Amino acid sequence: NPNEPSDWAELREAQSMTLDLKNTGMAVIIDIGEADDIHPRNKQDVGRRLAADALASTYGLDVPSSGPQVKSVSIEEGAVRIAFDHVYEGLEVRGDKLRGIAIAGANRQFYWADAEIDGDSIIVSSTEVPNPVAVRYGWADNPPCNLYNSAGLPASPFRTDDWFELTRHRK
Repeated sequence: NPNEPSDWAELREAQSMTLDLKNTGMAVIIDIGEADDIHPRNKQDVGRRLAADALASTYGLDVPSSGPQVKSVSIEEGAVRIAFDHVYEGLEVRGDKLRGIAIAGANRQFYWADAEIDGDSIIVSSTEVPNPVAVRYGWADNPPCNLYNSAGLPASPFRTDDWFELTRHRK
């Protein structure tokens, strides 16, 4: 259900907010984590991703160090375009279609969406939402996430809205 709240999604979002601080980095491990445990068993790939981030950000080496991250969001006619940084040679979907992506209109009701890659962007739409205002990707406790860059690194789950959720007190 794309409308189900998720404290794990909010935790991931809070972790990603630390990237605004100087000298911070993050390894997205949504594809190698554990469904029922916040601590992944696959420490080697976690370490490789963290090392790549340090090599790029601290030591200035030209190595793939991040999965796709949202650069900009624009509303187009009946769709939302989301452009990404860190795509390297392009975006990739592992599997038959992008999964775990939902779209909503002003009523804040999310529906599973269709998405297609267009260069360094994805175009997200749904027949259920003719006038979209928000998109969420991987917004669940254990979401299906299959958007990657050409370096094989996964996109971080995200949302384009700032609507109140579980961990923020409602006014």
